[in-house]
Formats: sequence, structure tokens, C-alpha cells
Amino acid sequence: MPKITTFLTYVDQAEEAAKFYVSIFPNSRITQVVHNQEGMPGPAGSVLIVHFELDGQEFLALNGGEHFKMSDAVSLLVNCDNQQEIDTYWKKLGDGGKEIECGWLQDRFGVYWQVAPSNLGQLMDDREPEATKRVMDAVMTMKKLDYAAMQRAHDEVVAK
Repeated sequence: MPKITTFLTYVDQAEEAAKFYVSIFPNSRITQVVHNQEGMPGPAGSVLIVHFELDGQEFLALNGGEHFKMSDAVSLLVNCDNQQEIDTYWKKLGDGGKEIECGWLQDRFGVYWQVAPSNLGQLMDDREPEATKRVMDAVMTMKKLDYAAMQRAHDEVVAK
């Protein structure tokens, strides 16, 4: 099976972003930093590419220049097992960034993240359409997701 690696392009903050992400997620590390050589784009000796892992998942970050902009059309999903994890990742990833809604935030480097319960798919894919609607209605009122409130919205219908 082919290996798929997330490739993020920054204006000039690839190394700073990689260090930031590695500091947040367990079992994470920078595996290689490639510097510009004479004749390559950018100043000789500056960082061009950073290879890093977040909890075993491989990423590459490139300093691509001013014409590269992050977009909310692509986001990274952090599946959390409890509210404490949601709170921790939300606070750390959002530091210096911007809270959006429905569990989305934009970090200080422009990358979009979704910080959500790992059971969100189950809550939203219920055989009872009213439960799915109630969960979605609850999510639409939140910025940082509230694990217990989402579960209650689901369970109120399913328990009937």
C-alpha cells in the first residue's frame, strides 16, 4: 500500500511550526531538517524542508514563500478520548491562533485543526435521525466541543 504523508507549505515558518507541533503531541519528533544550498530558492543555509512525526504520523513542512497560504479547505483532525484531551489540545494548538466554531481552530501558523471526540462519527451516524440532528444542533452552538453535552444530546433521543 502506498504511504501517504501530509505536506504543509508555509511562507517561512516550517521549522518553528514543526517544533511547536512536536512540543504538543506525545511520541513526536523532528526527524530531518534540510537547508537551502547555493542555487536553491531562498537564502543559502536557511531551512527549506522539515521532516517530522506527530505521534508516529509523518509530515513534511516546506518554506515555500509568500504566495503560499493555508486554507480551511484542509484541516487536521485530532481525535480525543475525553474532555481533558479536548481541552488540552484546544488550548495548546489555539495558543496565538484563532478559535472558529464547531471544534475548529486556526493555529498561529495558519493551519486549521479540528479537535473532536473520537466517537463523533458514532454520535453523528446514528440510525435515529433525530439523535444525529440534536448532536449537530449542539455542535453548532459551540466553539470548543463539549464531549458530555454532545453525548447527552445523542442519548436523550436514543434513550426514549
